[in-house]
Amino acid sequence: MTSTPQEEGGAVPPSQRSGWAAFIKSLASVSGDLYSMTAPPFILSPVSLTEFPAYWLERPDLFAAISEGVDAEDRALRVLSWFISTLKGQYTSRNEKMGSEKKPLNPVLGELFYGNWPDMNGRGETKLLVEQVSHHPPITAYYITNESRHLTLQGHNAQKTQFSSGSILVKQVGHATLTYHPPGKEAEKYLITLPRLRIDGIWYGAPYIELTDNGYIQSSTGYLSTLEYKGKGYFSGKAHSIKATFTSLDNPRLSVVVDGQWDTVTKITSSAASKHAKGGATFTDVTTPKEEVTVASVESQGEWETRKIWEKVANGIRTGDFDTASKEKTRIENEQRQRRKDEATAGTPWQLKHFIHVEVDPDYASLAGMFKSNIVPTEDCYVYKPDAA
Repeated sequence: MTSTPQEEGGAVPPSQRSGWAAFIKSLASVSGDLYSMTAPPFILSPVSLTEFPAYWLERPDLFAAISEGVDAEDRALRVLSWFISTLKGQYTSRNEKMGSEKKPLNPVLGELFYGNWPDMNGRGETKLLVEQVSHHPPITAYYITNESRHLTLQGHNAQKTQFSSGSILVKQVGHATLTYHPPGKEAEKYLITLPRLRIDGIWYGAPYIELTDNGYIQSSTGYLSTLEYKGKGYFSGKAHSIKATFTSLDNPRLSVVVDGQWDTVTKITSSAASKHAKGGATFTDVTTPKEEVTVASVESQGEWETRKIWEKVANGIRTGDFDTASKEKTRIENEQRQRRKDEATAGTPWQLKHFIHVEVDPDYASLAGMFKSNIVPTEDCYVYKPDAA
C-alpha cells in the first residue's frame, strides 16, 4: 500500500524514513529547548535564519505607504495593515515553495545578510541589514530603512522551542520597533510583539505553522492593536485566522475590528468613531504577488555573508544531494566551534559588526507600559551602529 501524508511518515522520502523516525524519537525524549537538535536533511531549508527578516518587506509599497497617512490614526491603521500582510511570507511561504515547513539553517555567529527593494513609483529604496548577534542562543538582529519615507524598522528575534503533544511549540523572543520620523516633527514609534508558533504535521513529515495567543502593536501616539491568532485546532477552527482590535487611549469610543485569514484576506467587520476605517471594507489582501528582496550575487559576496557561507549546503539540499549537504554543514559547524575555542583561549571574544547590545530597551519599556498585557515589562535590544555600515 502506498503511504500518504495523512499516514505516519507519509510525506517523508523513502530514503530518509529511518532518519525521520530517529528524529521523531529524539524529539519526544527532549524535555528542554530543541534549538541544538540536528534535523534530518530532508526537513532542512536551504535558507539561513539570517534571511528571514526580509519577510518584513515583501510588500514594500505597504511599508512605504505608512508615511502617507494623513494623521496619527491613519498611520497606526496602516502599520497594522502592513504588519498583517507580512505574516504570510514569514509563516507560510516555505509550505508553498517547498511543500511543507522546513527547519532553517542555524546561522553562525557574525553571519551577515544585505538586501534592498529598489525605488519604484516614488516609494523610495528600502534597505535591509541583518547580523547574527548570538549563536547560543541563536539571536538575529536586523535594521530596515527607507530614508526617503523617514521609516526605520529595528528588532531582534530568537526562539525557544519545545515538543508537546505531537507539536513543536515556539516562543519567539524579541520585538521590533518601527519609527516614523519626518524632519522637524516628533518621532512616532510602534512596538511590535511577535506571535507564538505551533508547528503541526510533525508525525507525517509535513510540518506547517499556526500562530497562537495574542500579539500587540502599541504606538507612541496612543493607538493599540491587539491581535488574536486563533488558527486551526485539531477539531475546529479555520487555518490562519486572525482578529485584530484597534483602540485608542485618548478616545474610548474608537474601536475597529478586523477579521479574516492572515494568509489571504481580512476585512473590517466593525468600526466606531474612526475617521479612516469603513466597516465591510477589505483591510488586507495578500493573494497578489509578493516582491522578494534583491541580493548581490554569491560570487560578489564577502566571506561572512549568508549565501556565501551556506552555498554548498544549500545546493546539496536543493538538488537532493543530502550527503554533501550534511558534510558541508558539519564542516561549517566544526569550524565555528574551533573559532569559539580559539577566542576563549586568546581572551578575545567576538565583536559585533553592526549592532550594540543594550540591556534595557527604553522604547520597549515606555511603549509596553502604555497597555495591560502579560508581556514582560522590559526587554533588551540590539541598536544599529551607523558608523559600521
